Amino acid sequence: MVVIRLSRAGAKGRPFFNIVATDSRNRRDGRFIERLGFYNPVASGKDEAFRITQDRLAYWQGAGAQLSPTVARLVKAAGSKVAA
Repeated sequence: MVVIRLSRAGAKGRPFFNIVATDSRNRRDGRFIERLGFYNPVASGKDEAFRITQDRLAYWQGAGAQLSPTVARLVKAAGSKVAA
């Protein structure tokens, strides 16, 4: 099964996450099918904290991919910011 989840990168104490489509059996930071965006929880100032390609997200969800709870929360929050 394909899942869309976070893959950790960045230094110790400075987390950075890639949003990836991967097989659910792969490790968190292991092999992935496609990178869809990123999440930077320590972004400040003009730095962008979250970006995801909506068309590729829609494609993978249409193909049956499941969002992890954290990615679902981030997408929902970003959608409400755009709508507001």
